[in-house]
Order: sequence, then structure tokens, then C-alpha cells
Amino acid sequence: MIGICIPAHNEQDEIDACLFSIQACAHHPALLDEAVQVVVVLDACDDDTAGRAAAMGISTLTVCARNVGTARATGAEWLLSRGCRWLAFTDADTRVSPDWLVAQLQLHADVVCGTVGVADEAWALHGQFAESVRESFKVTYRDEDHHRHVHGANLGISADWYRRSGGFGAYPCGEDQRLVDQLLAVGAHVAWSASPRVLTSARPTSRVEGGFATALRMAWAPSIGIDIVPT
Repeated sequence: MIGICIPAHNEQDEIDACLFSIQACAHHPALLDEAVQVVVVLDACDDDTAGRAAAMGISTLTVCARNVGTARATGAEWLLSRGCRWLAFTDADTRVSPDWLVAQLQLHADVVCGTVGVADEAWALHGQFAESVRESFKVTYRDEDHHRHVHGANLGISADWYRRSGGFGAYPCGEDQRLVDQLLAVGAHVAWSASPRVLTSARPTSRVEGGFATALRMAWAPSIGIDIVPT
């Protein structure tokens, strides 16, 4: 069985598109009908994220941590308890490609760190700075094999190596990078690949400081004379 974990904090506007894409990839013929278990970990949600997931028949867990590391760890442990051999992680504001799982598994690695793309229309969220953000991302981001990006929105780990690493820590941000560092430290083979494709949000504000939205702001702010100091 393959497990997919999706942490969510008030994502009612994004979760439908995410889960539709997840359901499509879970039925890819190259998976040869292997079972795929999906869980959305609802972290302090007070909107209709839970209702939308339930309407699509997706399992949910509830935590009140406001901590993405805790949410990912909770989902991972639940999936492991059900016997999954592979853990795939993405985010509720992300759409995965139909062959996302297949691409991860075909790399035959212990860990797969994928890249992220942004849909063209999503840049408009940055208003008058949209073109500056898009160009800075294009210039500075390595969407290619042998990159060194780590994204919780596009991450796959074998169940065995996840256990060996100790799993996600209770970090409000950077939990994905810390986990990959732990995996490297215990000898895991990491594939740094652009093959597993996802499209994620380009929203200028994020649930935590230091995430992808912060990286986008940090990329374009200096070019227009703004200093941003992460908190």
C-alpha cells in the first residue's frame, strides 16, 4: 500500500483541486491497482476543509497544533499503522500530476525530493509585482534533476527509511528539510529529481513565516528596493 499525507490549515478554497489531482494519480494504471490510502490532517481548521474532504471520501485526522511538522508526523504514523510501504507528502494548496506517484517509485530511491512549479495564473496573486516574482523565480529556482530543493509539497520516503530517520519533528517550518537531513545522516539514498511534478500556490502570504511564500517574497523584494527580514 502507498500512503499520501496532506496537512491542512483552513484550506477550503484549495483542497478540492488538490484532492481531485490526488485521486487521479492514485488510479494511474502503472500502479497496477496497488492500494493508495490518503489522509488529510486537519490542523486547527475552523472552515469547511473537513467537510470537503469528507464529501470526496477522504480520511481525515484532527490535531490542534498549528504546526506542520506535527501534522505531517501524525498523518505518517497513521499511514504506517495501516501497513503502507511508501509515504508521499504534498500540501493542500498543491495539485499533483497524474503520474506523481509513479514517477516517485520509478526512481528506486529511499527518498525522493521533487521540485515545484507554479501555474501561470497563480502569479497574479502578487498584484503589481507579479512579473518580478515570476522572473525572479525563473532565474533562481532549479527545476531540474540534481537540484537541492526540499519541499513538503513534493516528497516521497520509503516506510522503512522514514522509521529509521525518526520521522518529522514538531517544527512550525523547515520540518521537511530537517527530515531529509536526518535521512542523509543515516545513509538514505536520496533522488533529487524533477520527474515527480506538482503545481503549488504562489500566494504571497503563508500559514508560517519561512515557507514557500516567504521564499518568493525574499526573491523579488531586493529587486524593487524592499528589505524583508524573516521573523
